[in-house]
Amino acid sequence: MLCWTTPNLQTPMYFFLRHLSFSDLCYSSVITPKLLESLIIGDSSILYAACMTQLVVFSIFGSLECLILGLMACDRSVAVCKPLFYHLIMTDSVCERLIASCYMVSITTSMLNAAYALQLSFCSAIQIHHFYCDYPPLLKLSCSDTSVNELVLLASVSCVSGVSVITILVSYGYIIFTVLRLRSKVGRQKAFYTCSSHLIVVSVFYGTILFMYLRPGGKYFSDQDKVVAVFYTVVIPVLNPIIYSMRNRELKSALTKILRRMNVVV
Repeated sequence: MLCWTTPNLQTPMYFFLRHLSFSDLCYSSVITPKLLESLIIGDSSILYAACMTQLVVFSIFGSLECLILGLMACDRSVAVCKPLFYHLIMTDSVCERLIASCYMVSITTSMLNAAYALQLSFCSAIQIHHFYCDYPPLLKLSCSDTSVNELVLLASVSCVSGVSVITILVSYGYIIFTVLRLRSKVGRQKAFYTCSSHLIVVSVFYGTILFMYLRPGGKYFSDQDKVVAVFYTVVIPVLNPIIYSMRNRELKSALTKILRRMNVVV
């Protein structure tokens, strides 16, 4: 909301940050309410249709988060390496096309996995050893052959994560190369400070995602996976606003101005 309502935050970096926040909000909202219902009320049952809906929505916005993190790395690379041409390269139309591509890829890969998930058969009433409906625990409980499902899941996750990781590595490779050539120590510190928030988010997010999904189907351990899943479904969506807001002077300044208008801050 700050990015939308503050004129000086209408830049590509905050454009991508808005969509990252939206994706965090959506995929945590499809998981956390049911988790709280299970913990507080004790009702841990979920309808099959609700389970599939949870599976698809979480997959779409989880994939979207991966791709947006890649775009943000690319944006930071252009800002650090080509500062004079930044606004010529990262125009509004370019940013809109890039983010639209992310949504299309996320929806396509998620619907493909969902189509194969709907073909799974379960021999009896099932108990998912997880706190939400996810592909790995469902594959583990299915009594049908899941080799094709595992292959499709591995291919889609590798595609989405692979494109994002390669983009991040290449972008930060350019950033490091450019920063090391700067003669000014202050300039180097400023450049690394600009990218530090993004690096923190990427490290935590991808550490959990790669551990969770890029493994053979027989190597899923429910208790271990639950702990890991808590990080990218609950902890990371909470950390992202803190990391990007508390370390960002422009966002803190915009928030202070709005609070002063509302007579909250004197």
